[in-house]
Amino acid sequence: MDTATLMNPNMLYAQAIWGRFTGRGIGLIDAYHLVEVAQSAQVLIDDRIIPEDKAEKVKSWFRSFLNWMTTHPYGIDELNAKNNHGTCWVATAAAIAVLVNDESMRNFCTNRFKTVLLPDQMAADGSFPLEIKRTKPYGYSLFNIDAFCNLAQILSTSGENLWNFETADGKSLKKGIDYIYPFIEQKDTWPFAKDIYIWEEWPTRQSALLFAGLAYNNVDYIDT
Repeated sequence: MDTATLMNPNMLYAQAIWGRFTGRGIGLIDAYHLVEVAQSAQVLIDDRIIPEDKAEKVKSWFRSFLNWMTTHPYGIDELNAKNNHGTCWVATAAAIAVLVNDESMRNFCTNRFKTVLLPDQMAADGSFPLEIKRTKPYGYSLFNIDAFCNLAQILSTSGENLWNFETADGKSLKKGIDYIYPFIEQKDTWPFAKDIYIWEEWPTRQSALLFAGLAYNNVDYIDT
């Protein structure tokens, strides 16, 4: 990690608006892509492709970033976001926690999934009402189920399998997948408004279906 060129471990200026905001809490969602960076770093470190001294520098950077997103007002705002922004915050924190072996944060993210994200965002039928209300209801519904499944993939262990977790009122990842899957197979059956932007580009090969296919041993999910 070259101190002359490294990115500062924060998103202080993310989604700034010229003349209005130097940065915003919602800009932290742009850090969601760090999930893949953290997971890739873990593979390279485990395989000793990244030497031990450099591995510690990588982990130190991610520890600093995790500290920022859990203490700065922007990060706290995003943690408390009610829709996919909140999901992505937890997924990002979870991936970093795994990399830096922060068991306290891992436990926090697992508990957040079970007690806040799933119960507050999912309806009884498996849909995400807060995403459906938006101007891109289809794309955001896909994005959120992807983030939920990514989170389950990151955090699930033999002793704590989030793929099989169900709330007291019956909400679960399986219910979410069962809800959205028919609309991925046949987008023209989507019962709500079309997205105002890039409607024709959806769906893609959704990562939710890959992870759910592996978790539930469902080849149809993987092949869709």
